[in-house]
Amino acid sequence: MRNLFNVPDEAVFQSQTNDNFELLKAWAGSTLAFAIFQAQGNFLTQSFLIILFISAVVCGLGFVLHELAHRIVARNYGAQAHFVANNGMLVLSIVVAFVGFFFAAPGAVWHRGYLTPRQGGLIALAGPATNLALSVLFFIALFFINRFVPSLPANSLVRFGLIGLCSLGFKFNAFLGLFNMIPAGPFDGAKVLNWSPLVFGITVAIGLVLTFVIR
Repeated sequence: MRNLFNVPDEAVFQSQTNDNFELLKAWAGSTLAFAIFQAQGNFLTQSFLIILFISAVVCGLGFVLHELAHRIVARNYGAQAHFVANNGMLVLSIVVAFVGFFFAAPGAVWHRGYLTPRQGGLIALAGPATNLALSVLFFIALFFINRFVPSLPANSLVRFGLIGLCSLGFKFNAFLGLFNMIPAGPFDGAKVLNWSPLVFGITVAIGLVLTFVIR
């Protein structure tokens, strides 16, 4: 999804920003916000480190791979593309997590160059599609853990942690992928719908099944 609050200046396209550092900030900020939200603000506990790790895999990875997918596809079509973290929104997301609310707008990939509607649609689709693919992978992992890891007792902390990680990863990435397919404003879904209503419909249908049908 595009960043609603900060419009990048020319420095972004002159390689005066470090994409890797910007992505690291987004990963760290969204991970911390999600962990604080999950822990209900109780970050001074031993269990918070476990929650932080799960959040880094589930939330941080979901956001970062979403943005990387946009950048990879855009650059593949010859466009200039760079990720810029939204520092203000990252700080705000951490603050509001303490009051029991989670939202994230960690930043966005900005690109420029001549693109056809199809190319623009595929660039937009890459982010949500990555989240939906992650959701499926987490679901498959959850299935195999439940079915093929009998050596771990049902009350094992390791088993409990793996199941919790995969379950949360499945649900979170399914929702994130579906949320970004909203067909309006700066959301990825608007560009996908403009390019191909069929692809838009199929992607939304997959997101709905993963989010609301599969339990």
